[in-house]
Amino acid sequence: MLNKAILGIVVCLAGVGLSFGQEFPKPGPEHEKLKEMVGTWDAVMDMGGQKSKATAIYKSICGGMWLESDFQGALGDHKFQGRGLDGYDLKKKKYVGVWIDSLDSAPMNFEGDYDPKTKLLVMTGESLGPDGKPQKFKNTTESKDKDHFTFKMYMIQPDGKEQLAFTIDYTRRK
Repeated sequence: MLNKAILGIVVCLAGVGLSFGQEFPKPGPEHEKLKEMVGTWDAVMDMGGQKSKATAIYKSICGGMWLESDFQGALGDHKFQGRGLDGYDLKKKKYVGVWIDSLDSAPMNFEGDYDPKTKLLVMTGESLGPDGKPQKFKNTTESKDKDHFTFKMYMIQPDGKEQLAFTIDYTRRK
């Protein structure tokens, strides 16, 4: 069984073009930026004036190449869980991520850039909407300080206008 696992790893590495003499990619400053979110956060979600509380736990995984998030909360009387995976694609030179949650069976994939002057990470992507048609979206993450950040999700309408779907304010738990 162990030999099959080792063989599988070798085949995977060969398939992505890595040889045994080649170095693996290492986390860079963009990955360090993501690591600033590691920890437990208390969150307040505002969806059209309806507020709810949640908890988010961020962990650095895979040698610091990825940030894993676990979001637990409620929307009205319904429990809500979401999981995220964020990183920085060294080939694309873009922040990338995927989000899944208990409200949808389709994942949300996105990519974008961080502006250190405005402390704003802007990500865009597309997923299937409730009607099964593609839905474009944009999200922003604004760093207030090391213990506070704000996330906003916008749906992009067919005419290109942005409609704010919700805002989440995060405070690091001490």
